[in-house]
Amino acid sequence: MASFYLVDLPGFGFARGKREELETVVREYFGRSGARISALLLIDSRHPGLQSDIEAWKWLASAAANAAIVATKIDKLSRSERQRAMTVNEAVFDHPVLPLSAETGEGLDELWKLIDQLLNSSSRQPRRPRSSPPNPMAAPEPQPRRHRQRSSNSRR
Repeated sequence: MASFYLVDLPGFGFARGKREELETVVREYFGRSGARISALLLIDSRHPGLQSDIEAWKWLASAAANAAIVATKIDKLSRSERQRAMTVNEAVFDHPVLPLSAETGEGLDELWKLIDQLLNSSSRQPRRPRSSPPNPMAAPEPQPRRHRQRSSNSRR
C-alpha cells in the first residue's frame, strides 16, 4: 500500500465564527499537497442529522476526490437508538454511513477496508468536480446465479 497522511481537522461545529477561515486554510492545504485527497467525515452517532455535519459533508464531498462518512460512538446507543441514528444519517447524507466504536472495536476492520478503497480509487481516478461523492461502500454488482443440476441419484 502506498503511504498516506492522516490529518485530523477541527470540526465545522467547533469552527463557529471562523468557518470561512477554516475552509480557506483547508482548501489551500488540499490544493498544495498536489495529491488527490480522500477524506472521511467523522460524525457523532448520538446526534444524527446535525446541520453542521450536513454542511461539512457537502463541502468535503466537493473538495475531496473521494469521501466517506463514519458514525463514531455507536456503542453509546441502544439497539433502537442505533437503528434510528443510522437510518436518519443515511437519509440526510444520501450516502452510506459506517458505524464505528473505538471503545469496543466495532467497525475498525471495515474502516481500514474503507480507507484502502478510498486510497485505491483516489490513485486511479482523475480528480474532477462532481455533484455527489462516489459510493465506496456500495454493494458489488450482482452476479448471475449459477444453478447446480442435481444428479439423477441425489436425494430430494
